[in-house]
Amino acid sequence: MNRFTRAAVIAIALGTTAIPMMAEAQSRNDRRERRDDRRDYRQDRGNDRRDFREERRDDRNDRRNGQYDNRRDYREDRRDDRRDFREERRDDRRDFRDDRRWDRNNRDWWRGRSDFRDYNGRRNGQWYAPGYGYYRVEPRYYGQSWRRGSYLPPAYHRYAVRDPYFYSLRPAPRGYRWVHVDNDIVLVALATGIIADLVFDIW
Repeated sequence: MNRFTRAAVIAIALGTTAIPMMAEAQSRNDRRERRDDRRDYRQDRGNDRRDFREERRDDRNDRRNGQYDNRRDYREDRRDDRRDFREERRDDRRDFRDDRRWDRNNRDWWRGRSDFRDYNGRRNGQWYAPGYGYYRVEPRYYGQSWRRGSYLPPAYHRYAVRDPYFYSLRPAPRGYRWVHVDNDIVLVALATGIIADLVFDIW
């Protein structure tokens, strides 16, 4: 075998082994590239999902914060409205009380009041208490002029003044009561029956 033939055989042998090796190396490179591509794709998808979750979380937080702010504003508005309503009612009650106070200069102030609906003038041997009606009185007390230090029997303590404010009276101290006695109002000590203060000639 001459030198040319031997070189040709060697070239053919090398060609038959090199080509498959090159093809296998190319195939390995392709698989590696595909794995890298899949890994990059999974990483990109993971990053996308992570970004999406974070955006949704931020959106939910924003919505919750916005709803919380709205609820807080709503509660504060309702609290302010209730406060304003209470103040308006308090002012209305104060104005109403001021308008309906007893006036000594007006002798007909009692006309039209519900607690005087059955009042039709003085009766012999009886007193009238607004809101209670007529009741009998012992003869020794009928027509009596009351003063501080006088004694009022317990039987007459029950005709309490229902609205002292209307008569411009201060609140009764503990153990005392404002009561109607004829057409006067007296402040009586419940334990002793002693009159501590009085207002004459209410009507």
